[in-house]
Amino acid sequence: MNGGSPSVTVAAARDDPTLVVVEGFHALKHALRVGAELVFVVVETGTDLTTLAPGGHALPSLPVTPVTLAHDQFADLARPRPSVPVVAVARRPTPSDVGALRRDRPLVVLERPNHPGNLGAVVRVAAAADAAGVVCFGGVDPWGAAAVRGAAGLTFALPVIRTDAWPDTDRPVLAFDPSGRDLNGVVVQPGSMMVFGTERDGLSPAVRDRADEVVRIPMAPPVSSLNLATAVAIALYAQPAAPEQPVR
Repeated sequence: MNGGSPSVTVAAARDDPTLVVVEGFHALKHALRVGAELVFVVVETGTDLTTLAPGGHALPSLPVTPVTLAHDQFADLARPRPSVPVVAVARRPTPSDVGALRRDRPLVVLERPNHPGNLGAVVRVAAAADAAGVVCFGGVDPWGAAAVRGAAGLTFALPVIRTDAWPDTDRPVLAFDPSGRDLNGVVVQPGSMMVFGTERDGLSPAVRDRADEVVRIPMAPPVSSLNLATAVAIALYAQPAAPEQPVR
């Protein structure tokens, strides 16, 4: 653990752009299954991670020996406290080049996401739908602990990129906005870049103007908006099914 108390080391990891804090059992389980490289793990006294396996939640073998903390000490590591008191630190993957991402599946782009839990849920559904990746154009860090927790650790399962510049790619741009035409009548190219704005403000005019096509998800009145992750899920699963992949 390179010295220092677990509390201090976890706190430092939250501000380290090369590290990721993974909170809770399910986030840790999925992160390990998709290849996260752990630096260290901290558990609360009396927590036996292997006892959760009989319920179908088997944890892959830990590559490091967990550090154990008393209840009051562990309480300072994560808020809210995970239902299974475990916090890990992993190495952040090297950022991917947007232009090099696979082109047979859609790429999800979020403009200025501001809720880490919603952002994490988008990453989770994008991983499930076998998207080419998730790009955050501004907004909160998708590798922050709250976002990784919302993604159930699946942030490690696909390229997840944060950038302050418009993604450099020649993919067709499909913008989701209430001003667009009905998604049901649109044929979407498999490698399209699907762009979503925030739930409150939607897409900025500058980003909307970059679109080759502007579409909307049909909703019965008086409903006028959807949770961001729900909208992304609808858009991704409206596309042709991806080839079957090995179970992760």
